[in-house]
Amino acid sequence: MLLLLLSVVLIPAPGSGALGLNSTTGCEIIHPPRDGGIRYRGLTPDQVQTVHFLPFDYEIEYVCRPDREIVGPKVRKCLPNGTWTEMGHASRCLRTCPKIHLSLENGQAVPRGMERVPVEGTWVEYHCNPGFRLVGSARSNCTKVGRWSFPKPICELRRLISTGRRAVHIGALFPMSGGWPGGQACLPAVRMALEDVNRRRDILPDHELRLIHHDSKCDPGQATKYLYELLYNDPIKIILMPGCSSVSTLVAEAARMWNLIVTLDDLDQRVKEAGIEITFRQSFFSDPSAPVRSLKRQDARIIVGLFYETEARKVFCEVYKEKLYGKRYVWFLIGWYADNWFRIKDPAINCTEAEMAEAVEGHVTTEIVMLNPENTRSISNMTSQEFIEKLQKRLGKNPEETGGFQEAPLAYDAIWALALALNKTSAELVKKGLRLEDFNYNNKNITDEIYRALNSSAFEGVSGHVVFDASGSRMAWTLIEQLQGGVYKKIGYYDSTKDNLSWYNNDKWIGDAPPADYTKVITTFRFLSQKLFISVSVLASLGILLAIVCLAFNIYNGHVRYIQNSQPYLNNMTAVGCTLALAAVFPLGLDGYHIGSGLFPFVCQARLWLLGLGFSLAYGSMFTKIWWVHTVFTKKEEKKERRKTLEPWKLYATVGLLVGLDVVMLAVWQIVDPLHRTIEEFTKEEPKTDIDVSILPQLEHCSSTKMNTWLGIFYGFKGLLLLLGIFLAYETKSVSTEKINDHRAVGMAIYNVAVLCLITAPVTMILNSQQDAAFAFASLAVVFSSYITLVVLFVPKMRRLITRGEWQSEQQDTMKTGSSTNNNEEEKSRLLEKENRELEKIIAEKEERVSELRQQLQDRQQLRSRRRPSNPSSRDGCAADNHFTNAAGPVPTLYQPSLPLVRCLVSEQADKLGRSNCDGSRVHLLYK
Repeated sequence: MLLLLLSVVLIPAPGSGALGLNSTTGCEIIHPPRDGGIRYRGLTPDQVQTVHFLPFDYEIEYVCRPDREIVGPKVRKCLPNGTWTEMGHASRCLRTCPKIHLSLENGQAVPRGMERVPVEGTWVEYHCNPGFRLVGSARSNCTKVGRWSFPKPICELRRLISTGRRAVHIGALFPMSGGWPGGQACLPAVRMALEDVNRRRDILPDHELRLIHHDSKCDPGQATKYLYELLYNDPIKIILMPGCSSVSTLVAEAARMWNLIVTLDDLDQRVKEAGIEITFRQSFFSDPSAPVRSLKRQDARIIVGLFYETEARKVFCEVYKEKLYGKRYVWFLIGWYADNWFRIKDPAINCTEAEMAEAVEGHVTTEIVMLNPENTRSISNMTSQEFIEKLQKRLGKNPEETGGFQEAPLAYDAIWALALALNKTSAELVKKGLRLEDFNYNNKNITDEIYRALNSSAFEGVSGHVVFDASGSRMAWTLIEQLQGGVYKKIGYYDSTKDNLSWYNNDKWIGDAPPADYTKVITTFRFLSQKLFISVSVLASLGILLAIVCLAFNIYNGHVRYIQNSQPYLNNMTAVGCTLALAAVFPLGLDGYHIGSGLFPFVCQARLWLLGLGFSLAYGSMFTKIWWVHTVFTKKEEKKERRKTLEPWKLYATVGLLVGLDVVMLAVWQIVDPLHRTIEEFTKEEPKTDIDVSILPQLEHCSSTKMNTWLGIFYGFKGLLLLLGIFLAYETKSVSTEKINDHRAVGMAIYNVAVLCLITAPVTMILNSQQDAAFAFASLAVVFSSYITLVVLFVPKMRRLITRGEWQSEQQDTMKTGSSTNNNEEEKSRLLEKENRELEKIIAEKEERVSELRQQLQDRQQLRSRRRPSNPSSRDGCAADNHFTNAAGPVPTLYQPSLPLVRCLVSEQADKLGRSNCDGSRVHLLYK
């Protein structure tokens, strides 16, 4: 990517001219090889035609036609001295030959003079396995026309040797190439073991071990093909020997279906038994960049890499780019890489040797001890050093360039372990009348015998003491090394046979200590600011004291008429409600700083009940007053006002109803869905100091399962009351009544409480995650609304009684003066209004009585008219006594205003006339 960016900077875009390219500085353009071309990065075809010199550090890449491969340097770079890199080595495009000649069934094909693929000049040498003979040419060359000089030979099975020993066949898949070409050294080691075993007459005297193998190329797909050839082609193989972990996994899964012996270690199961957790896995096939980025996102710290050497270089190049190394990380790798594996030049990566060394520094490797460190003789009568010398002679080349050289002692001892197990199995089978050659893929009895014999094997091999555990895994010493300063240092050994760890205490870490297995998360609670809590608590305490003073004042002066006319019992409820609401401030500010998690639910309930009941008592009593005033004194009810009287029990019942509704809802809430402590987590924060931890802020809340539903019910009910209270206060602002003489003050208090509540409720829900702001809004709203209510309702009363001296009751005033001496205009108006209503009531009763008397008089007159005598004088006399005449006819003479009885009945001053002025006897005569 860096080279691409540089080329963009140095080379102008098409159409802008070839500025700097046609100068005489730089490297002169070179010609492509025959049957090939050159890829110029950042240049268009038109620019290539006009360019003669290319700038310093510019790179070109050779490409070939199909069926051809570049031999020699593939990329050249312009050096500061004006020459291209590696000009002494020509780059040629040569024809490729088919790869099929690179493998040989039941034998080995050893390519020579080949880099990546077989091209002109490559030759292959062929060898057959023991028990097979080569048919065809032992060597074939790749010609310039892309064909092999000789057809591919075959390996035919030889007839049994004349000694009469029966053959026991072993199937094997050796990786001669691919990700881990371990078969290059392991296969010769296995052949050495077979020769040594077959020469022994005390081991399998009647049998001969023979090997049939294929090149798996460390490819599961290729291995599958050869696996089924081994299984379905004669002869029957008594055991399978895979190499390369991906192939071994495949063979182990399939072998059990044919009753074959293959053991497989399960890393997951092992780490679980050790109490280690594998948090996640990442796999890749070719490009490891995405998995490495994923590891960083997952905050991986201890990373176990299970890949081969070629892939390891790709991985750590990406590790360097993503900075997934250093004091926060530790990598565990396979220990059988070459010591300089990260320094080997690899065209598949674009990291320098220094970058690779920086990325791999400090990683740890583990591998079993593959070569006995002691100079003791093994079961084959060879020491480990004698084995290495013999193997090197057989290989004929540098061991460091031969794949699997370090693992070769294990392969050698594996054949000896198998031979000893088969020898023991043969003896056991003879007792049962069976033979090894009776083995087939359906015979589980022989398989079980071989398995038991392998588990019980124990001998000294060239790799050390050979012994197996109950699951069939090799138990050996494990060497632990660490890369320190670019060199592997031994830091310990682990003896699995004794479960003993020998630690040298010479491990070195970049951060002076082993990194943590994960980013340690420190949970910290966000507590309420104590200064804010104390300040608001002081205000709430003063408010409670003010409420107590107001309550005491109202009770002490309850006999004063002015206090009585303000409905003192409702005012007392208001004071008590304000006290409860102010008391809710204290649990509202309690959190984990003051109390434990076990007490938190009780604090949550205290908040809810104190606020709920406090609001119902304080606001409910004020709402009841304003509601009654609106009901009685609005224009629509003016006619009813004359007859309607204020009954206190209805007011108290209204307040009781509002409080009762709250009690029921709160009780149902606490029974059905009680409040409990919940934790809100925030985004992790990096600490200010450079430590390998992250901080996880948490905040405590009071919540329940259906918290939003309950809050919706409560807020909806209380919100309607607040809005209705505002409406009623506005409607009654001009009403004047002495029955509730403080309703204007109540209306003002309702305005303030409603506005504060309607603003605070949504704001506190929005600021729920900000503990200081939420507490400040909620608590100060409670404090201010309580203060406003107490001051508006009680302070004017205190001021009036203090300034006007109205501290004595009406009875005391009467005893001192003989009559009421209150000259207050408002009191006089109240008394006159009361007198007027009483007189109107009396007049209404008298008018009703007069109507009854008129009806009775008319009835009597009609009765007399029917009984009138014939004597005119007599009728005239009667008429003269009882009637007077007007234009309409005779009128009863009883209703005469001048008579004392009429004056008594209809006079507006009936009370002033007194009973002595009315003659009750006449009234009684009228009823007779």
